[in-house]
Amino acid sequence: MTAAPEGVRVVGSIARDAFDAAVDGVVAHTLADPRARVPFDYVVAGPPPVASAPGDAAGVGARGPLVEALRGLRSGEVSSTELTRAALEAVAARNDELGALVWVDEQGALAAAAARDETAATGASLGPLHGVPLTVKDVIDVAGMPTRCGSAVYHDLPEVDAVAVARLRSAGAVIIGKAATHEFALGVTSPQSRNPFDPTRIPGGSSGGSVAAVMSDMGVGSLGTDTRASIRVPAALSGAVGFKPTFGRIPTDGVVSLSWTMDHVAPMARTVGDAATLLDVLLADGRSRADTPGGVSGLRIGVAHAGFADATPELADVVHGAIEQLASAGGLVSSAERPTAQDLELANAAGLIVSRAEAATLHRGLGLDLDAYWEEVGDQLRCAMGLRAVDYLDAQRLRGELAAGLSSVFEEHDVVVMPTAAVLAPPVDDFAAYLMLLSRNAIPWSFVGFPAISVPCGWVDGLPVGLQVVAPPDREDLLVAAGKVVEQVRG
Repeated sequence: MTAAPEGVRVVGSIARDAFDAAVDGVVAHTLADPRARVPFDYVVAGPPPVASAPGDAAGVGARGPLVEALRGLRSGEVSSTELTRAALEAVAARNDELGALVWVDEQGALAAAAARDETAATGASLGPLHGVPLTVKDVIDVAGMPTRCGSAVYHDLPEVDAVAVARLRSAGAVIIGKAATHEFALGVTSPQSRNPFDPTRIPGGSSGGSVAAVMSDMGVGSLGTDTRASIRVPAALSGAVGFKPTFGRIPTDGVVSLSWTMDHVAPMARTVGDAATLLDVLLADGRSRADTPGGVSGLRIGVAHAGFADATPELADVVHGAIEQLASAGGLVSSAERPTAQDLELANAAGLIVSRAEAATLHRGLGLDLDAYWEEVGDQLRCAMGLRAVDYLDAQRLRGELAAGLSSVFEEHDVVVMPTAAVLAPPVDDFAAYLMLLSRNAIPWSFVGFPAISVPCGWVDGLPVGLQVVAPPDREDLLVAAGKVVEQVRG
């Protein structure tokens, strides 16, 4: 086993000002119903489902390395050992540059791959991920591999896989190592890692190591988490597909929590089909979203114009171009009244309060030295430890109000679209200024628990741009159908 060198403490923070502003915003907001309860169920049920997602047999979407690997494995054209060696060679070639993986289990991965090949040779029935190499974010337990959470002050050596990891292994996946994360997943930048398209820029976070690994072929997919934006933002900034399911549908057992009531386990891959293949295994409900054909004929697509605030004209043009392609493919495109600018502002404020208060509770119990944390992370936790209980509960009540309001948009639209992030990947030197802006369009959907996907839709100055598509609870199939169309037309 080999591990990347531990990083130095990361300095730079606007967390105190951001947290204070969030509290002020929530306190100043008057709830529509002053007697509203705390929404302990968290996810508002969506509208009655249609029979199936719209589809076009020709709209299969882009072929991804995961699906291609599975095809080659089943035909005998390639072995799991060959795929795993190729992933390890990619680690050797680019990991020092990108800081993608913090732990690589070369011997264990090759042994697992050899075992997968032996099983395949017997003609036995193979699992849906049999033989494919994957990575796992370093806040998720993998038995026998250290869980460090990107921190110099936390170390655990779990004996049991997280539930999500166990599902991947049971499906036949080979786990080659742990991917870098923003410390304790408490941020959207991952400044210790690098963007695979421009190493002077951040990859996004907190699943920054995961996206760097996926986009440099250190495995054909990665398992991450998304509490506020942590799968979708790095996917958008670094050119991958990040697929956040409905809240609570994938167990978080074995995950070092950021926020118990907001954490989502989620996959990342190069294409919609690859990500959906992983998601089907993780959801383990017998349904196949990966088989949903690409197509939007008759799909009511709402454009959330508030999500374009602060976007450069070039980035906005790329996203609008993708939306026009959805319209050309038969989508019924119109403006969505929500989320409004106020919805985005309130969701960001209340989401920051809820997630950081819950994180502070966990970290007080861990009893670690906050002075040894990254400056930004320590500041967030210190601020949250001083939060009044009534402010936390009002943020939760605001959550219920937002969930009901945002759910209403799906009475007129089947999906809602907007930029995943309003800016391109920022330079590493400026990472601390982007705590709130990068995640603004993504946070509302984690906060209310609706499924969302970020799909690459084009380029500006050689950097990727992501389109975010959101659906009502348990309609991940709609995201697959729309996402496959988007990736077919991107430049």
